[in-house]
Amino acid sequence: MKTDIFEAFGSGPFSGRSRLMATCLAASLAFLPQIAAADEYHLGSQDKLTIRIAEWQTVEGTFRDWTAVNGQYTVGPGGTLSVPFVGELPAAGKTTAEVAAAIGEALQHKLALSDRPEASVEMAQFRPFYISGEVQNPGQFPYVPDLTVLKAISVAGGIRRNTDYGPQLGKDLVTAKGNFDISDDQRIRLMVRRARIDADLAGKTSFEAPKEVEGDPRLPAIVADEMTILTADQKALKLKLEALDDLKGVLQAEIESLQKKIVNQQKQVDLAQQQLASIGPLAQKGLVANARLLDSQQSVTDLQGKILDYETAILTAKQAISKATQDAIDAQNTLSSSLAADRQQTEADLNEAALKVNMQQGLIAQATDPATRVATATNEEPALLYALVRVVDGKTSEIAAKEDTPILPGDVIKVKLAPLPSQ
Repeated sequence: MKTDIFEAFGSGPFSGRSRLMATCLAASLAFLPQIAAADEYHLGSQDKLTIRIAEWQTVEGTFRDWTAVNGQYTVGPGGTLSVPFVGELPAAGKTTAEVAAAIGEALQHKLALSDRPEASVEMAQFRPFYISGEVQNPGQFPYVPDLTVLKAISVAGGIRRNTDYGPQLGKDLVTAKGNFDISDDQRIRLMVRRARIDADLAGKTSFEAPKEVEGDPRLPAIVADEMTILTADQKALKLKLEALDDLKGVLQAEIESLQKKIVNQQKQVDLAQQQLASIGPLAQKGLVANARLLDSQQSVTDLQGKILDYETAILTAKQAISKATQDAIDAQNTLSSSLAADRQQTEADLNEAALKVNMQQGLIAQATDPATRVATATNEEPALLYALVRVVDGKTSEIAAKEDTPILPGDVIKVKLAPLPSQ
């Protein structure tokens, strides 16, 4: 094949360049089966790709290697590739050939190139697969082509040995019971806390324990703790509101006192103005010294200035009363807002605690499952069931599997004990 290509190009002034092009073409033909196989695979997050780009420049008749772009790239969590000069490029769900074509087109369009660069995209590393359940080492492992369920179990150290079941079941049972007690205690506390918050929001001074936990021996102590919090919250708010009411009372009394002073001051102003009115004509006739007239005018001005001071003080006191009223409203709103946030967080924590309780109950049931204990006692290899959890077009589904079922990158393999037939 290689000889025919060289002969087709022949010899001449461009024979060296022709041989180079023929070599590249032969290499491309040699990799055709591999590329075709890779085209069947659809990319996903965590896949690593090797990208190489070359451009044939027609005018110069030479190849240009894009070293700034060539290298390894990883498909990000959002299913995109970040390529220099291209930017974010969708990759999830596409084949390597489709990504290569998209890179070439994007480079030609963005850089206004006369010839489209040729991009080569190859798989450098597949995204991992996961295995859980009855295996020695559950977890995440690198994917390799032609992987099956049986091969994946071998990669995870094989099936968990029966000799491990006895001690492990005992340990699992103790752990599950301990975790159950912790989660159940948290669940009860959260239920009582929720009832206390509801009572606090409603302005009640006490609350009743939820009926779901009536009779629990831990209940009296938990209710007492929450009642202490309820009493403290309401007492703190009450004291703050009373202090603000007292402040408003003092300010109101000050306003009333100032208003009385204004009345008295106004009387003095009236008298001073009368005196000034009687002195004015005498001063004009020269019967009274001008100094006395000036003193009377100054006295009237001073008395009127004090009235303005009193009125300013009244306005300041009224502003302080308005602020105290707003502070009282803010205190109530702050407590209500804080309680609402606590209520929301308590509800979320309660749901989480309930899930943990159910999970620990399931683990306890599994650790005490007769099927598992029979297998342990007889030292027989238990029968296993396999399932694959796979994401296709954004939808997660669980598929029953066998030992020879092919595995794809990103799959989760679940290995669990099969129930023994009833005796």
